Amino acid sequence: MGNVAPARIEAAGLELIEVEKRFGGLTVLDRLSLTVAPGEFFTLLGPSGSGKTTTLMLWAGFVHPSAGRVLIAGRDVSNVPPHRRRLGMVFQHYALFPHLTVASNVAFPLQMRGDRRPMIGARVAQLLELVRLEGLGERLPRQLSGGQQQRVALARALAAQPPAVLMDEPLGALDRKLREELQAELRRLHRETGATVVYVTHDQEEALTLSNRVAVLRNGHIRAGRHACHPL
Repeated sequence: MGNVAPARIEAAGLELIEVEKRFGGLTVLDRLSLTVAPGEFFTLLGPSGSGKTTTLMLWAGFVHPSAGRVLIAGRDVSNVPPHRRRLGMVFQHYALFPHLTVASNVAFPLQMRGDRRPMIGARVAQLLELVRLEGLGERLPRQLSGGQQQRVALARALAAQPPAVLMDEPLGALDRKLREELQAELRRLHRETGATVVYVTHDQEEALTLSNRVAVLRNGHIRAGRHACHPL
């Protein structure tokens, strides 16, 4: 992997306390309480419509609880806007800026934070080596494979050293072989950065392969929780 020495992230714990989320007459989350420890790779497993993505969006700040509290690092952020929560996000369909190069996509959160150009350049180079995309910084997203695009999305999510990274089925659009390769990369990145990760999937095998701990979400309730069998 070269000589990159990834900076350890100051990981934060995440918590939901008696959270309800209603959309009109539909209750998506019903008095949900959940705690994710700092540095943990935690997976929410469940079928479509179980409330997994809504749970992520509550921590991200894109939706607000109808009742209950949302905490990051022990701080109530229930009414704090997304940009002040400093969380990284990775989506299933990459959400890259198509008109920006790979390097510019990764640099974007650092530019928004107001970092100096030399610092941004050094951090981008470090991250591209970390996700094994060194030498591809000047390409556009359309010139990359699906797996490479998802690596760019991961690098961008880690760029500002967020206290936690939220991942919404990030491997769901990839074929099986590529999913397995990127699962190994996700485990490596977690080990090397120390980030808190909350991961959403409907794939039980993927959940057990990746996670320190798995919770099963059905109809807005946690139905079961267990430690994953794969040692990180």
